[in-house]
Amino acid sequence: MYRLLIKQFIRSRITVGALALLLVMGLVSILMGKQFLAQQQERIVQATEHQREHIARNVAAHDEMGLLLYYLKFSLISPPDQLSALSIGQRDVNPGIQSITIRTLEGQKYDTDLTNPVQLQSGNLDLGFVILYLFPLVIIAFTFNILSEDRESGTWMTIVVQSRSAFQFLLAKFLVRALFLYGLLLFLLLVAAIILSIPPGESFLAFVVLSVLYSTCWFALTFWLALFKKSSGFTVLTLLAIWVALTILLPASVNNLVATLHPVPESLRTMVKQRDGYHEKWDQDKKVTLDKFYARYPQFTKYGVPDETFHWLWYYAMQQMGDEEARADSRAMREKMLQREETSRSLALAIPTLHTQLYFNDLAQTSLIDYIRLLDSTATFHERTRLYFYPKIFESAAVKNEDWAAVKPQYLPPRDTVCWIPLVLPLVVIIVVLLGWTWFRSRKIYAI
Repeated sequence: MYRLLIKQFIRSRITVGALALLLVMGLVSILMGKQFLAQQQERIVQATEHQREHIARNVAAHDEMGLLLYYLKFSLISPPDQLSALSIGQRDVNPGIQSITIRTLEGQKYDTDLTNPVQLQSGNLDLGFVILYLFPLVIIAFTFNILSEDRESGTWMTIVVQSRSAFQFLLAKFLVRALFLYGLLLFLLLVAAIILSIPPGESFLAFVVLSVLYSTCWFALTFWLALFKKSSGFTVLTLLAIWVALTILLPASVNNLVATLHPVPESLRTMVKQRDGYHEKWDQDKKVTLDKFYARYPQFTKYGVPDETFHWLWYYAMQQMGDEEARADSRAMREKMLQREETSRSLALAIPTLHTQLYFNDLAQTSLIDYIRLLDSTATFHERTRLYFYPKIFESAAVKNEDWAAVKPQYLPPRDTVCWIPLVLPLVVIIVVLLGWTWFRSRKIYAI
């Protein structure tokens, strides 16, 4: 029976055309992901070379440590994971490279790359997009009429009479379609692993499992609805309406709800307080600023209060106090961003499309959590760099005595990304509910 069902299925030109189109889109998305990775790697090489040339040029031009470090920028790089080619996420909006001076941090760490806004508006065609949006459409096209096709053509009663079980016949038709689509999905993931040089590991395995479970959700949904004995038109329109709701309407609604529940007025206040906190120090007595600075960094109290009208100690203390006065709002903004992410993940438990997208980004390390992690690491990197150079500035150390060739970009190590239970449990629950409902309903309608 399965051999005949397979021949019947692939005999249709529409079927072959849909599979070919999905295959082409998948291959194109993989190649675009490879191009994205190449661009990211090129930026890292450029940033490394630029820092070397930038430091050498400024060291040759300035012999005063305080003035030199006013200009010097130091880079912290978050290298892209190979999986980011499959799910670009927020990586195209939020930079993976932070180049900062030792001056005020709050005015620098939110800088982004110059990006074509038209490209951002159209989005990225990665394999995650193909799996999330295109695979469900093909699943709907292949399975919506597994029952209504025979009922409307008048062959259903003949099948019922000749088959041992009508339900098993429908299940066989369904499994044939699932076989081709699962095969195509796994083939694309295998090709992606080869072309993108993705190492076999837990993250890639989780990506594969999540892709299969997400597709299974759609198979379970279409099978459940197809057995309601409705017309083909009703079934396909209902499934398309569900597709629009799950892929467009509900994610957009969640985004608006999260923005309403967790507004971030601190984003503007942080910038204003940082700038005012620095600029108003020019009109204050140096001792007021330095007392606050020494309270924050008591190891520098030995430098006292300089008598000169201008001193680099006072200048960098003013810069740091600007950050200190904006610290509360900066932390509040960070907490709001984390609350947004937590609320989105909670609501996504009932929305398989959004849940899968969030965890695709999580596995690829292109999520909002990864950007916040980079910002946190930037703050640590900024302070470590400042505290290293502060004594050299305050003591007017000779520029030539520093080994500037050893100052290279720092790299953020990858994080552990796989938490299996929250990753698979919501999808498994949805699949079990739909298939269980289908099973009990079919027992009342068909002879199993």
